[in-house]
Amino acid sequence: MHSTARLMIAASAVLALSLAGCSASSPDADDSGDADPVRFAVEKPDSLVPANQFTSYNIVIAMFSPLTAIDDAGEITYVAAESVESDDAKLWTITLRDGWTFHDGTPVTAQDYVDTWNHAAYGPNAWVNGAQLAGVVGYADLNPAEGAEPTATELAGLTVVDDLTFTVELDAPDRQFPLQLTAGQTGLYPLPSEALADIAAWEEAPVGNGPFALVDGWSDTDPIEAVAYEDYAGTEPNIGAVTFVPYLDTATAYTDALAGEVDIVAIAGSQVAQARTDFGEHVYELDAPGVDFLGFDLTDPRFADPRIRQAISMAIDREAINDAIFGGSQVPATSLTAPSMPGDPEGVCGEYCEFDPEAAQALLEEAGGFDGELAVHYIANWGQDDLFEAIANQLRQNLGIESVVATPSVDFAAFVDSVGAHEVNGPFRARWGALYPSQQNTLTAVYTATGEGNFGSGGYSNPEVDALLAEANAADTFEKSSEGYVKVQERILQDFPTVPLFGNRYLYVTSDRISELYTVSGSVDLTKVVTASAAS
Repeated sequence: MHSTARLMIAASAVLALSLAGCSASSPDADDSGDADPVRFAVEKPDSLVPANQFTSYNIVIAMFSPLTAIDDAGEITYVAAESVESDDAKLWTITLRDGWTFHDGTPVTAQDYVDTWNHAAYGPNAWVNGAQLAGVVGYADLNPAEGAEPTATELAGLTVVDDLTFTVELDAPDRQFPLQLTAGQTGLYPLPSEALADIAAWEEAPVGNGPFALVDGWSDTDPIEAVAYEDYAGTEPNIGAVTFVPYLDTATAYTDALAGEVDIVAIAGSQVAQARTDFGEHVYELDAPGVDFLGFDLTDPRFADPRIRQAISMAIDREAINDAIFGGSQVPATSLTAPSMPGDPEGVCGEYCEFDPEAAQALLEEAGGFDGELAVHYIANWGQDDLFEAIANQLRQNLGIESVVATPSVDFAAFVDSVGAHEVNGPFRARWGALYPSQQNTLTAVYTATGEGNFGSGGYSNPEVDALLAEANAADTFEKSSEGYVKVQERILQDFPTVPLFGNRYLYVTSDRISELYTVSGSVDLTKVVTASAAS
């Protein structure tokens, strides 16, 4: 259920890039700005254990620091790691920077990483982000088939060399591994040894290794206060304090932002036109690695012919929908990955992602036409009614299908059940937000049989795609690896299992207190927030 939720939810928790678009060039750390904390509207947090959180992402990435990052030029840089190196892309050596400590002052060691990763990967612990370690040798031993018992408690592929060095052996060569150590993969953050001894006690007042430290514990309903950690070994934050304010709905947070009671709020694409009126220059539209698309029940014979899916794609006017529904804030898709993703092959979808109703009708007729009702399935009460009504109307008008109906499920659980039970009689809403800035993540997650997001492609897989992915992963250089994913996209698009819709931009509104805003791995990068008083 967790991986399905990640596929479907378009919240800010999953996933923009540190190379995302921003309001200005990144500032140097200087004045901490206002004495009052920046107030950041967040989802109700579920857990502050990084490898076991799903809705606490914004808080966790402020409390913890990743091993690596991506700079504005798309190059790998290092945060808590001094280096991440490999001769064969299979055995990696990670060397930590000296001087890093947890918020309680204890040093961060290689043993902390190895112990935390073992705990996260151990199936019986059921930590929701444990699968982020699935590529490490021994993962299957800790996560056997259902009904079987684990044959090990530690990953065979992890070895501590010394206090600041450990090695990671992967099941197969993977040149993209350094990208998997960036901020989005919270399952790879370290915990201190006492946390693993009694995780429940530790979580009452958790400590991380990141730029902000909690002031006095936390609850899932009250504001959570954090201050800049004065002994942080990374880049000093621009602000001195932040208060995370849990909200159950964005409408209330939006209203509070208008009143100046909260400073940063994520909004939906459907809100952006009004937000531009209400907030003016305090609306931020930042590139993100998420993609929206339509999935199909590929076991339904009515959709077995790729030409049917291609016709549906060509019948959708993405530009018109983007302007009418999203105020032009999203990016009409021309590939299977987000346009902001390094190496994204813009235009690889070709004519099948271009609006051409005459060609769409001809292709549908060539494929034998379509009989019966065509339902377009989505989730009710997620603010998407206008979007799917528009898609249904365009398919009805542009394909000449008499009955095309936008069909909402009553809630998320019902939607998942209907798709999983092959009860949908038409295309359904799907999404993937990449956990790290590589085409690899989206292509593997959505278009391979064991991928976390395979639900969204209707269970699509192809041995040729698997082989091309393996070839790209094992390339001699990082650049050749990224180039290899273009071939993967080209092969998937021959089968056209999904209809690409939009590359995402994540949208925020801020109070007048905020002068500059940036994103990192799907959330606001609080270290780079600049207040108006600091900018003046």
